Amino acid sequence: MNGCTTCPYCGVGCGVVARTDGHRVIAVEGDRHHPANFGQLCVKGSALADTTGADSRLEAPRVDGVDCDWETAMTEVSARMQSVISQHGPGSVAMYLSGQLLTEDYYLANKLMKGFIGSPHVDTNSRLCMSSTVAGYKRAFGADAQPCSYEDIDHADLVILVGSNAAWNHPILYRRLETAKRQNPELKVVLLDPRKTASADIADLHLAIRPGTDGLIFNAILAACAARGALDSDYIAAHTRGFDAALSQAQHEAGDLAQVAVQADVPASALEQLVAWFIATPKTLTLFSQGVNQSSSGTDKVNSLINCHLATGRIGHPGMGPFSLTGQPNAMGGREVGGLANQLAAHMDPSDAGDQDRVRRFWEAPNLIDGPGHKALDLFDAIERGEIKALWVMATNPAVSLPDAERVNRLLKQCQLVVVSECMAESDTLEWADIALPATGWGEKDGTVTNSERRISRQRGLVSGPNNARHDWQIICDLAQRLGYGAAFDYPNAAAIFREHAALSGFENNGRRIFDISGLADISDADYDALAPIQWPVQQRHGTERLFTDGRFATPTGHANFIAVTSRPAIQQPTAAHPLVVNSGRVRDQWHSMTRTGRSARLCAHRPEPFIEVHPADAQAYGVAEHRLATLSGPNGRYVGRVRWTENQRRGEVFIPMHWTRQFASNGRSSELFQSIGDPISGQPESKHGIGQLSPFATAWEARLLLAPGQPFTPTSDWWSKVPLDHCVSYRLCGEQAVDDWADWVAQHLGQPQLAICDSGAQRYRAAQFKDGQLQWMLLVQPDHELPDLSWLDSQFSGPVSAENRRRLLAAQADTDGPTGPVVCSCFQVKQSSIVAAIEAGDDTTEALGLALKCGTNCGSCLPELNELIEAQPA
Repeated sequence: MNGCTTCPYCGVGCGVVARTDGHRVIAVEGDRHHPANFGQLCVKGSALADTTGADSRLEAPRVDGVDCDWETAMTEVSARMQSVISQHGPGSVAMYLSGQLLTEDYYLANKLMKGFIGSPHVDTNSRLCMSSTVAGYKRAFGADAQPCSYEDIDHADLVILVGSNAAWNHPILYRRLETAKRQNPELKVVLLDPRKTASADIADLHLAIRPGTDGLIFNAILAACAARGALDSDYIAAHTRGFDAALSQAQHEAGDLAQVAVQADVPASALEQLVAWFIATPKTLTLFSQGVNQSSSGTDKVNSLINCHLATGRIGHPGMGPFSLTGQPNAMGGREVGGLANQLAAHMDPSDAGDQDRVRRFWEAPNLIDGPGHKALDLFDAIERGEIKALWVMATNPAVSLPDAERVNRLLKQCQLVVVSECMAESDTLEWADIALPATGWGEKDGTVTNSERRISRQRGLVSGPNNARHDWQIICDLAQRLGYGAAFDYPNAAAIFREHAALSGFENNGRRIFDISGLADISDADYDALAPIQWPVQQRHGTERLFTDGRFATPTGHANFIAVTSRPAIQQPTAAHPLVVNSGRVRDQWHSMTRTGRSARLCAHRPEPFIEVHPADAQAYGVAEHRLATLSGPNGRYVGRVRWTENQRRGEVFIPMHWTRQFASNGRSSELFQSIGDPISGQPESKHGIGQLSPFATAWEARLLLAPGQPFTPTSDWWSKVPLDHCVSYRLCGEQAVDDWADWVAQHLGQPQLAICDSGAQRYRAAQFKDGQLQWMLLVQPDHELPDLSWLDSQFSGPVSAENRRRLLAAQADTDGPTGPVVCSCFQVKQSSIVAAIEAGDDTTEALGLALKCGTNCGSCLPELNELIEAQPA
């Protein structure tokens, strides 16, 4: 049985065709008819079937650590919420939502809290990735309205990627950019990024800017456009306001290109080339993402790049515009329904009396809020002050994702009532839940999402969830009914919620608000089920490809606003105690806090453990060896990862991944190195510019422990990381102190082995245990990090182990050595050693490698790394 849905990962919003066996998704492929991806999927999307199923799911509601039925759980949620509200008022309860929710879930959560309970304190993890863009768009255009479409990539002659490693974070759009560049040899691609990321693979120019100087660069472009007669004066006069102040500030701080190059730490010739290309190229598209947003001046950075497009009239037409690449699959859908604390539903404003009255009447809401609530960082400050007594977390993991993670975990523990709706059984946040509610997940949920180009698509429920799992909107309705608001929350299905959402978008709109999907307000259940992807605004069932084509904006005057931007450095600046700048971000094959992708063996093979990327000169200065463990210590926490030397990293700066949690590593939470500092306008945390000290993590031994599925084990070593393999689970363990007796250690932690060998001189120990011929666990210990490749060992957990293979187990390999080293191509599990060998044999193009090994021929996510390996080989 096949069904069409959308991918639950990044904001590209790819269409997916999923094949099911009636109980679970068993295979996926790209939907050739979906305009976001036309059949392509990245490696994460391709592996969706690996991450579904009943294992590792939250199987029953839980109250105070005890499993129970739904009636008991919801009675407790209702009683405890009512108790908090009666004692401390509605403002003492809060919700923290997620771009993983569907629009219908999001809509009801906001309706219940902001309209009926009367608490404004509803925010979302989109605060952490997109809120600076929201604020920047609203300041410039009068609305949170992204003006471009993916098709603009096909028409552009200059694409500027700023703060975006699209090759890893938005791979399908990056593939589209690659195709556009092949078809249009005149197309230039510029990368503005402190790191030389995989996205540099197709860049004609890479400016490895000093972190935080993005706004300075765009102010320089604006000043240069004025100095060189490249402004569109007619457009500025007819369609904008505030230009003189914005230009004056840009000229004041960035009028001298040579000085800007020094401040940004880039070659003056490279900056001059960027300016020359910008001036000469009307069809300029600026793609930006978290490197711009996650800053204490992120909103100003967004406006600095918008200023350049407004000043040259490069907006509203094919191939041009400021295009925010959204982080999550439904970050935009959440913004449509008021998911941020400073929003009301349908792009209305909680501070506007007219909007308050409009929503109150439409919802017939007795307790509608009269102002904004606490943004994410402020919300946790309010918990610390004792103002927020109850917090409901839905589909997100703030114990990992929010900055200063140790403090966030302490506050979750301190909060009087924490309710967590979650589909997975294990997350850092779930550990603090007083009440845990099992929710449906991808492939089970039914509703809509909105991608980066404002395209609404259906995410369909193709299979049933676990018996006890409920849709998030159903859970919300259940609580609303128990609180006495049942009449306003009586929905038979997701389609009914969507119709109300669409109707509210058009209610007393009359062109006041760009977000308007009232053309779908009377959609039938059948038409909702069959809804084709469509871009808002939607009137009369017709979508809108591009915004502001007539030069009219959503401000009261209809004019766009220039914003005078003063570029500012990051607040977290290096000190003598913490001399390094710490940057964090995504890796190619993982998603957020790994609750789903961490279940897939092939997705964990590319980067299997936390790491620290550092320039070789810095590595030598700080005494950290490549492939060894090192510690990054910050003012509020520490992070331990495997060192990766790379000249793609600027001196004085390091990069760490954002994904690892305490479910997968002992000290892998990147958020511990970032302080709770946000943009004063958007409230978005400064998560790209922490500070730290780097030092070796001295180990007396390292070990690999392989466990059969279901085997209990609680790691107690000084450092550990965990990954799934195809047939077992792998732990990597490290200790700072030598173990005197490994036989005793094994007996204490694992039980008695049937096979064991100890080489005291070489400080090596290996042991294994069997049950009914099946391997239960295998331990390999040695003094350094060079541990055997796992492929063959993993295969021995797939069935009874032969007598011959038992003898080979202690050698930890088959008679014939296979390829070793890291996996580069996750789709076909092609390892680096195989690729290097093929290149040395003459397959020295990506096409030739694809023919020989298949790598790079499916999703294409590994192509930049293949090119890097090709370039690294001697000519």
